[in-house]
Amino acid sequence: MDSLVKLFIERAESEIIEAETLFRLSADTSLKSFLKIEQTKTFYSGVISHSYYSIFYCAKAYLLSKKIEINSPKEHQKVYNNFSELVKEGIIQKDLLKIYNKEILKAEALLEILRDELGKRTAFTYKTLPEANRDPASESIQNATKFYKIMNAIIK
Repeated sequence: MDSLVKLFIERAESEIIEAETLFRLSADTSLKSFLKIEQTKTFYSGVISHSYYSIFYCAKAYLLSKKIEINSPKEHQKVYNNFSELVKEGIIQKDLLKIYNKEILKAEALLEILRDELGKRTAFTYKTLPEANRDPASESIQNATKFYKIMNAIIK
């Protein structure tokens, strides 16, 4: 395996570990106390973000393994477009593109929430919004893990 491909696969795995760690921390009151983190704080948005990045790095690793190099600007869009093309050609499973699409939508939704919340400063928003991301965050970890396992096996 090419060293750059290996680097991106390892980075994808690290992103899953970070997502899982943040998910556990969000629910673990004793760990929050130990770390002096306010009990109402959660990190589910971070879980979604790290899960998306795991998928992104897997897709990029796969493309690099096929000698398809992607560079800035618009690197995320280029990786997605190239990956989608391989799905259309039947080289990659359609299910993997569905996972990729789902996680992109969640990541974009988080950005939209951020934009919407910039103007809001109510206690209600801060109390409910972080916990509301728990289920999507859990699904994101599952999606990223599945994507990683399949792509890692294909690349090897």
